Amino acid sequence: MERPLESLVVRHTRRLPLPSGPAGRGGTAARRFDAALLSVGFTLSAPLLEHLAGLAEETVVETASRTLDTVREMVGDHVAHNVYFKDFPANVPDTFDFWAQCVREALADDAARPDVLAQLSTGVLDLLTLPSYGGYRHTYEEMLAAHEELIAATGDRMTVLHAGGALDEEVTALYLALAGSTTPLGEEALRDLGVLAAHCADGPQPPEIPVRENRAVVNRARLARGAELLVDTVTDVLRLACALSDGDVSLTEPTRLKSLPRPVRRALLAALDAVVAASPAKLADVHAHREQFKRLGERLHPHEYPGRPHAARVFAVARGELEARTLESRVEELLGSGDAVGAARLLAAGAPGRLLRSLDRLLRACPGPGERAAVAAAAEEAVPGVSGRVLLAVREHLRHRTGGPEARRVFVNHRGAAWVTADTRAPLPAAETGRLIAALDAEVLRRLPDPGHLLVDPAVLDVALPLSGKATAAGLGVLPRGSLSPVEGELLRFFVHWTQTERSTDYDLSAVMLDASYETLSWLSYTSLRAVGGEHSGDITNAPAPDGASEFINLRLDAVEGDFIVPQVDLFSGEGFEEVAESFFGFMLRDGDRLGRPFEPRTVRMKSELRGPGRVALPLVFLRGSDGAWRAKWLHLYLRGTPSANRVEDNRATVGTLVRAVVEREYLTVRHLVDLLSGRAAASTAWDGTEPPAGPVTYIGLERPDGLHPDSVVFTPENLRALIPG
Repeated sequence: MERPLESLVVRHTRRLPLPSGPAGRGGTAARRFDAALLSVGFTLSAPLLEHLAGLAEETVVETASRTLDTVREMVGDHVAHNVYFKDFPANVPDTFDFWAQCVREALADDAARPDVLAQLSTGVLDLLTLPSYGGYRHTYEEMLAAHEELIAATGDRMTVLHAGGALDEEVTALYLALAGSTTPLGEEALRDLGVLAAHCADGPQPPEIPVRENRAVVNRARLARGAELLVDTVTDVLRLACALSDGDVSLTEPTRLKSLPRPVRRALLAALDAVVAASPAKLADVHAHREQFKRLGERLHPHEYPGRPHAARVFAVARGELEARTLESRVEELLGSGDAVGAARLLAAGAPGRLLRSLDRLLRACPGPGERAAVAAAAEEAVPGVSGRVLLAVREHLRHRTGGPEARRVFVNHRGAAWVTADTRAPLPAAETGRLIAALDAEVLRRLPDPGHLLVDPAVLDVALPLSGKATAAGLGVLPRGSLSPVEGELLRFFVHWTQTERSTDYDLSAVMLDASYETLSWLSYTSLRAVGGEHSGDITNAPAPDGASEFINLRLDAVEGDFIVPQVDLFSGEGFEEVAESFFGFMLRDGDRLGRPFEPRTVRMKSELRGPGRVALPLVFLRGSDGAWRAKWLHLYLRGTPSANRVEDNRATVGTLVRAVVEREYLTVRHLVDLLSGRAAASTAWDGTEPPAGPVTYIGLERPDGLHPDSVVFTPENLRALIPG
């Protein structure tokens, strides 16, 4: 669903575009607006509250209505979160007592009794056939009546909405930031970029669009307006065709290309023709996506355009009628003959980024120290021509290549599917590794801006660098994979909500507790409703629109055994995470003696969309430190699981192996860039939550503080990708 432009600005920037309207006395309405926001964990900044107070009351009320809808959806409060056990977390029964009660109720039901007796005679009973199992037994309003009001506390989450500029200014700024991003965007941000690009096609454009997927989305909008396309490879044209077909512009998944109107066909063929005419060597790029280019040829009808002979060569290569030798084949030929140095020099000249991504293999292919030194020298010379995100990704990779008997390789694809295997590669030599890391750090430092007065919130230092938006799910309070954040509270409560599209769908929220060796100690799930100081809210097996279904797990952290808590969402039956109308996971924190509803929006610390390819979702893991304090480490991973009936009991070994690999991996974090920036900053200060400096600063933190100088440059998780140099 396409969101209004104002909503996009609020979601991506935590800034509210200043509404236009007549002056008036809107102070009372503004204060009511702020009070309503407080109930869902948001508040207006002082300047924003003051501005709204000077507008007409009608304008404030209209703005409040739109904004509240947006923030409620951001935190997950746009749906009614009911629970199976009305008093949850109180009065949750023992699992087997509950199942026995369901059987007794079924035997008392004349319609259900024959089937239940027949099943019992076989010794196997399907819980899903029992009338009282799996569906809500009370209304949402009845559940609310059973819970006392939650009293506000200082530990509740408070997200500040700051004053923005006019709507057009904010929309343009957001478009330029997303389109010009130096790192790939996540699925939601890429979709939002498409909306913004259509609106901003005639306005200011970023000086460069380095990410090819972003370029495809922008080109779709430019094509619709008749503007010049941003194309310099044949693959750019293929990505655009996929965008026009509402397909995968990353080209990871095949797209069923649509039939295209004649003007569009002419434009795409003209773009292909120009690229090949300017650089015939780019025909080699066709091989990477040969089948997709064949399908594109069927849609573009190049035989109808004899005046585009260079475009016709693209499809001749795809069909195998014309040879176009690839750089990869030449590199493989050199490596096959033992010439790793020649392969490195060839890549340095034609594909410096690929050289750095191939460093591990090239160094291991060298027969001796002389060749390794030459490969390292070629890499050093290529570093200035490589994007900042690749420099940082290679830097992170090199720090893990010391080897050892316990070394593991973690593979995660762009959609979050993950698997682990032992790292059997020979370790890289320390001399070359140290030399290359120094070269990478020097180049990144050269590209970083002069920060002036650097002001840093220490809480952001352990956030992993967002080298790709695809390593982070969309949502509120969500951090990139590998990030660490403190968990402050006595009571931890997970929640999952889903709404099926067509088929009856059953998701199961579970949590498994692991010891220091990553072995399972216990778990909470629909098969274990009470354990280790926690409760499960009950199994819901159907989630029709509009209300959907929710499940919760409540944990008292001081009662948890073991060192790790791993929440997971298992697909038992029905539609997958990418098929349902909506699905999201999150967690709340509160003091142990606080009451309230099962779902209280102002206690929500994280709400993350569940959109992945597997049948078992692992959003994050909670780990206990040596000081007894708990922290969260972000996973954003999906296991393949089984086609149906996934249960926490059945995937314990896989989960333990994967969690261990991620927990023990040191990700490159914001701390690394802060250390580099501090060396060139005029001043470097750790922000302690008090009044910020009077002058402009470069601020890096989890939230933008009130009172920053208007000329300050601010980096928070919403735009942290802007800190990655180009």
